Amino acid sequence: MERKKNISMAVIKRLPKYHRYLRELLKNDVDRISSKELGEKIGFTASQIRQDLNCFGDFGQQGYGYNVKELLNEISGILGLSKEYKMIIVGAGNIGQAIANYTNFEKLAFNLAGIFDINPKLIGLKIRDVEVIDIDGLVAFLKETPIDIGVICVSKNNAQTVADMMVTNGVKGIWNFAPVDLEVPEEIIVENVHLSESLLTLSCLMNDRTYP
Repeated sequence: MERKKNISMAVIKRLPKYHRYLRELLKNDVDRISSKELGEKIGFTASQIRQDLNCFGDFGQQGYGYNVKELLNEISGILGLSKEYKMIIVGAGNIGQAIANYTNFEKLAFNLAGIFDINPKLIGLKIRDVEVIDIDGLVAFLKETPIDIGVICVSKNNAQTVADMMVTNGVKGIWNFAPVDLEVPEEIIVENVHLSESLLTLSCLMNDRTYP
């Protein structure tokens, strides 16, 4: 399957939702589903689903719909889930610990290889059998262990320094929870999760509904 060029970020951001719902359908022994039925479950129109999937190839058959297992496998491949990823977390506070404890990542082949922090009270703590290591050991760890994804859960004042350490030592993707925009080389992929921005988006939408 060949992915078409210039696919919008909006389409890409909808793919994980397709993946989640298709996994649930498969768990519930649903073998096939129409674009209309899938749209009703997800909250998209049938036309939107067909347009999104057409960005990546020809799926489904008229009069039959989509084979759930086959479509799930195709979307898993598009999302890069046909391979395993090693990741580390820098920042073992509340957010870092919550991410480390989220078992679904392992099911999706995202394997936590290390956790790092500067706080002496957290160093040595084990989170699901992964010990928190002193941040001073980060560079040595990255030199010995190839890491695909670095998760940044530190303050905005320290985030850029951590990102630089990751990039310099081979990390290709950064999942950034720090409330700051990172400066990285063009080839490095950054996905920002700014919690306050998400909350403000919610409040804006609520305000637009003219709640009292």
